[in-house]
Amino acid sequence: MIRMIILLLVFSGSLYAANPEIEILSDTAFAFDMDGSRISVEIRDPVLLGKKDMLLDWVLYSAQTVYDYYGRFPVNSVAIKMQVTDGPAVHFGQAFGGDSPRLRVVVGEDISPKMLRKDWIMVHEMVHLAMADVPYAHRWWLEGLATYVESIARAQRGHLTEEFVWNGFIMRMPQGLPKKGDRGLDLTPTWGRTYWGGAIFCMLADIEIRKLTDNKLSLRDALRGVLDAGLSMHASTTAMEVFEAGDHATGVDVLMPLYLKMKSDPFPIDLDALWKSLGVTLQNERVVYNDNAPMAHVRKSLLKS
Repeated sequence: MIRMIILLLVFSGSLYAANPEIEILSDTAFAFDMDGSRISVEIRDPVLLGKKDMLLDWVLYSAQTVYDYYGRFPVNSVAIKMQVTDGPAVHFGQAFGGDSPRLRVVVGEDISPKMLRKDWIMVHEMVHLAMADVPYAHRWWLEGLATYVESIARAQRGHLTEEFVWNGFIMRMPQGLPKKGDRGLDLTPTWGRTYWGGAIFCMLADIEIRKLTDNKLSLRDALRGVLDAGLSMHASTTAMEVFEAGDHATGVDVLMPLYLKMKSDPFPIDLDALWKSLGVTLQNERVVYNDNAPMAHVRKSLLKS
């Protein structure tokens, strides 16, 4: 079959210079290249195939969001398989690593462009591609990282507002705090500690790196250093090696010392005090900013660079 090529309109603001060309490989298979990384998409369901343009646009937008944050697409290739379910939303995603990374994403048959623009799952799963597989005890690192970076990366690209991100963090991060009887992150594999406890770890690391480097570097620089060390989802390693690579990239010891504090000890965080120091609070379900707060300068840069 002769390959047909179509161009999709992409979102503005990407660091990626050229608009990738979407190749139609067959009636159900599509692909595009991003700086040498091959991203292929399989859509077999007839209903989803009828929405293929919006679905491919969503994959492209998500890939470019991850590209912008990491300065590259994190793996040489990834195969994305879309499966159908009922409803108007994206229901589920799962990432698999190794030599041939792949994503499985379950999409509602009534999905719309508006719902896809709101969706977080595709970016979340693509962030997993940028981190090596680590032992199960460190699953909080993988899921917490994807939870945190997804919001930060989309905000930095202008697709989420400050109001939306801070509202979400203030409302949801308390789910990651240790409950009575909880131990450290390595030893408490509950949903809240895995996703939002891991996100708290990432936010604390991001803030500390910015403080120690006068806002010149951030967690993003540490994570780019992890990729430079070859620790994408193509690889398997220990969390210790990941944190060492990240600290080496920034030149400040943050990830490893923070991990040693939080791995076995509950290490409760006073989130209210943290929000106050950043100059961000929630009043009547609206975010209120205090630019005179001691770490307001860190908060202002967090969602921008």
